[in-house]
Amino acid sequence: MNSPETVMALARPWVCPPLRNVPILGDQYTSREFFDREWSSMWTKVWLLMGRSSELSEAGSYQMEEIGPESFIMIRQNDGSIRAFYNVCQHRGSRLIFNNEGISNEIVCPYHGWEWAKDGSLSQVQDPEDFIDGNPCDDMTLVEVNCELFAGFIWINMDPECIGLKDYLGPVWEEFEAYESDDWIRGPSSTVDVNCNWKVPQDNSCESYHLPSVHPQGLKWIEHSYKYCHFDWCEEGHNRMSIPMVTPSHSLTGKELEVDDQLREMLQPWGLKAEDFKGREFETRQKVQSVKRETGSERGYQFDQLFDDQLTDAYHYNIFPNVTLSFAGSEYIGLQRMRPHRRDPERHYYDNFMYLSHGAAARIEATKPEERRFFKYGTEIMNRQIADQDLAISTGQQLGLSSRGYRGARLARQEGRVQRFHDVLDEYLDGSRP
Repeated sequence: MNSPETVMALARPWVCPPLRNVPILGDQYTSREFFDREWSSMWTKVWLLMGRSSELSEAGSYQMEEIGPESFIMIRQNDGSIRAFYNVCQHRGSRLIFNNEGISNEIVCPYHGWEWAKDGSLSQVQDPEDFIDGNPCDDMTLVEVNCELFAGFIWINMDPECIGLKDYLGPVWEEFEAYESDDWIRGPSSTVDVNCNWKVPQDNSCESYHLPSVHPQGLKWIEHSYKYCHFDWCEEGHNRMSIPMVTPSHSLTGKELEVDDQLREMLQPWGLKAEDFKGREFETRQKVQSVKRETGSERGYQFDQLFDDQLTDAYHYNIFPNVTLSFAGSEYIGLQRMRPHRRDPERHYYDNFMYLSHGAAARIEATKPEERRFFKYGTEIMNRQIADQDLAISTGQQLGLSSRGYRGARLARQEGRVQRFHDVLDEYLDGSRP
């Protein structure tokens, strides 16, 4: 096992390219023309997190995911690899699969019954002798896209000439590896059809400036002051934030510092009592780090490659363009993914998934992935307070972004990650990336 001194050395700042400060205007969230430019110049060029490899447990098991106008099938092969294909029959263009997951050795087109093997080859058609150019099984295949696995997720890229995923992720790759999260188990998961542009919640995930006003319930267990948080970004286009957790915010004083039920629940699994920290509430974080370091392995946790801050804090990564992965206290991953609607710039699909480490899963006796819920915003809630609050503020913001009276964003320094995200997007649109 590495000593705390050794693993602390793994934490290093990213090199932040200068901000270009491109304007962030309302029509970038409402315009169909801008929406179409994003699709042709950016979405079709980037690596996209799409599925979960551990959930494809045997040959023929598949997942289907949609993004914008496209749909993809990711399917486990006989040799254990995973390949990804456009979800479209090459006969007359029918979509092949409509359910989100399943298992089958053949993909059968619902229109004319053409049967496609899991490796993308065409295995059977009706009346093969009737085709002028010969039996379609001899030369037709599904159209494949680049597919790589990392951190337990399936990533795809539509660009035949794309760079590899490791180069695309840059410093994110090494930092994710330390969590050893390949087979973490999916917990509560929701997909919500939301009436706002995909960039609205993406912007929101790039800053913590909104925490005191949108998430005031967190003041007693997560830092709300930017002065104690860390923000940076990398040349590859991604950005990062770390926020101290298992501690009251430094914006609190006096009686406001009393340990609340949420912080009490964070301390209890590690044998710590809130009452023992009365008058020294800011010591809770360091104490939890110490106990996790001492007892984590015997409880089924893998902390060897993590530095001390990662044992408690939220490490929040925005993977360009549309994914936020938050490693919270080394026990679970909170994943947010914003997928554009197929044609409406003022709608998107918001995915909110949680993945549990082995230790966290054992604590609640979770042994298999939870069912994923699908619903339209306003008909249900996710029962994830922070995510529900974020969507409420995002739908209201979309209304304001369409106003003629909105003159464009004016950002604080702590919102630099928002600016960086738009700078990188602009580089794709003007052709200077990838």
